[in-house]
Amino acid sequence: MAEAPTIETFADGAAWADACSERLIASLSAAVAETGKAIFAGSGGSTPSPIYRRMAGSDLDWSKVVVTLIDERYVPETSPDSNATLIKKALMTGPATAARFLPLYHAEVTVDRAAAIAGKALAAEGDHLDAVLLGMGEDGHICSMFPESPTLKTLLTPDLKPAVLGVPHGRDGMAPSLERLSINLPWLMTARTVVLALTGAKKREVFEREAAGDPKIQPIAALIAAGVPLQVVWTEKA
Repeated sequence: MAEAPTIETFADGAAWADACSERLIASLSAAVAETGKAIFAGSGGSTPSPIYRRMAGSDLDWSKVVVTLIDERYVPETSPDSNATLIKKALMTGPATAARFLPLYHAEVTVDRAAAIAGKALAAEGDHLDAVLLGMGEDGHICSMFPESPTLKTLLTPDLKPAVLGVPHGRDGMAPSLERLSINLPWLMTARTVVLALTGAKKREVFEREAAGDPKIQPIAALIAAGVPLQVVWTEKA
């Protein structure tokens, strides 16, 4: 069984955000130098905002970078729940406005149809992701891979093709509260660099527990078992 990566600890939020940004930018820069293009997939939520601000100010040739999301709520960018809106405001500023944004959300009849369109568009950009920024919920979810979701096992199946899948809203109070779109584990397996940015004692505890779990139903364990190039970067308070 693959060993869990070492949790790299930083004394404060500034050092933590610097470390995350530096690793992601280094991977994107290497990809641009080698192939003339790069794909970055980021997460939503408030946690990555300081990381994105640092990334945006780098001297990376952003005109050669495609920015997309690891997951998205099935809502348009006019919604306050849109991850696209967040990443555009936090990352795609200054030099990074030159990057091209690739949405997961499409205004289709069903979330599954929108996911199919998003998956086709992402695959057209290339066969791998160059840098990925992940977060993790206190329930252990990453992307939109939620405990007890009917799509969870499919999202975590390592021998499928890289894809974007629709995720139904949870029942009986289970997450997620809205339909979502999510990349699957095989997309993460293609990545050059995957940074899992964690803050707080609770999430460190959850990571350590989930890392020892069942890769068929626990996303963190699935990442480790599949050999995803995971770097876990943690601070007590960002």
